[in-house]
Amino acid sequence: MRVLGDIPHPLFKVTLFAWNGKYLLKLEKGSLEQTFKLDELDFTEEEVKSLVTHEGFMQSAEARFQDMGKAMGQALQDLT
Repeated sequence: MRVLGDIPHPLFKVTLFAWNGKYLLKLEKGSLEQTFKLDELDFTEEEVKSLVTHEGFMQSAEARFQDMGKAMGQALQDLT
């Protein structure tokens, strides 16, 4: 896996990778992460990077992080 670079974002750590004919766009917030795989034949590196400025995409990612955090918190609470 090759790191293509970090993409600045105010809420998430965003890293773009190239691996096995795909771009991997990884969003991290605290201990949670989301990874999106896009085929290199279908998209350019710049198109993938532009997802970080797409308001709807990033709002959905934030909502997903909130759901993930709630689910993890509930699961950990259930263990005790």
